[in-house]
Amino acid sequence: MLEFEFSRDSIDTEFMQRTDEQALVAQQKPDLVLFETPEVNAETPAHLLDSDITPLPRLFVRNTGHLPVITKDALAGWTLTIDGAVRAPRTWTLPQLQDGFEQVTETSVIECAGNGRAYFTEETSAPPWTQGAVGCVTWTGVRLADLLAACGLEPRAVYTAHHSPDCAIDGEGPAISRGLPIAKAMAPETLIATAINGVPLPFLHGAPLRVVAPGFPGSAWQKWLARIEIRDCVHDGARMTGLHYRMPRNPVQPGDRIDLSQFDPITDMPVRSMITFPRDGFALSRPHPVAVRGYAWSGHIPLATVDMSIDGGKTWHAANLAPQGDRFAWRKFEFTLPPSAHGPIEIAARATDLKGNRQPLDSAPWNPRGYCNNAVHRISGKIS
Repeated sequence: MLEFEFSRDSIDTEFMQRTDEQALVAQQKPDLVLFETPEVNAETPAHLLDSDITPLPRLFVRNTGHLPVITKDALAGWTLTIDGAVRAPRTWTLPQLQDGFEQVTETSVIECAGNGRAYFTEETSAPPWTQGAVGCVTWTGVRLADLLAACGLEPRAVYTAHHSPDCAIDGEGPAISRGLPIAKAMAPETLIATAINGVPLPFLHGAPLRVVAPGFPGSAWQKWLARIEIRDCVHDGARMTGLHYRMPRNPVQPGDRIDLSQFDPITDMPVRSMITFPRDGFALSRPHPVAVRGYAWSGHIPLATVDMSIDGGKTWHAANLAPQGDRFAWRKFEFTLPPSAHGPIEIAARATDLKGNRQPLDSAPWNPRGYCNNAVHRISGKIS
């Protein structure tokens, strides 16, 4: 069994700096692009995501409110409670979670639902992510299904509701309280994580506990998790209603009257790819072959192919795709440009999943908050 202990020196440093959240991110993740938003949001330039496992200093940060105020004593005595529509409510300490249940490690992509929002031509709200609100890391923890089995779900159980101590920017209530359908909560890939990339979860990424829900948007991966309430209806907590992390069943246009009854929570992320080498604005020289590489992934529908274009999408050529590792990990692709490729050039990557869903050439259908824009990634440069 893997066991982890929190670094007191690291926690002390984080606690001293949490009064300036932007400075905390800048210190721990100096290569990220910080947005000027009330809450901390920082993304990673695509060329810095050129590895199978994303290093923690290069993993994006998305918060919906202020970082929680957690003393060291509270952290040391942290518990997780599961109650609601269960036969036997339970509370566990961190050692009880680590010692009482199988420890599971899996590699998975985590992606903000708004990744790609900046490429919508019509205005949307929330952070203007380009490509970098994503990463692929290794998570270690216990299966949520094992905890729920210990509590005994009642037949009326429909949804989980996640509760954490972070608060909204205005100080009125929680920053976020999302949940999962029971089927996803019981899925073997859904974890309550204590570690990431083989080290204890950092404070910025939800220490000491967070939800890991592969295939779902990052909003469902609740950080600083303290309680899971089992509900007999779809959860209606903070950022579960209105337009938050919800997509229209049918296309809408800017200015249309919005009928919230026609919106559903996002429960699956679309197929996507990203070029990580060369970087946008490249200048490369022959005679050496020019190799393009990157990563592709999807939600619950496995990835099928990645194709490349150097003529604005008129023709496409199959890239070499690495074997699938863990089910929800991204896959590396590589493509060697033909000898005829020279001068100014644009390179595009397009992924397709096993059901034939393919990245749109220009933009996904617009929605009011700019979710799930998985348009093909393009870079441009010069080959001499």
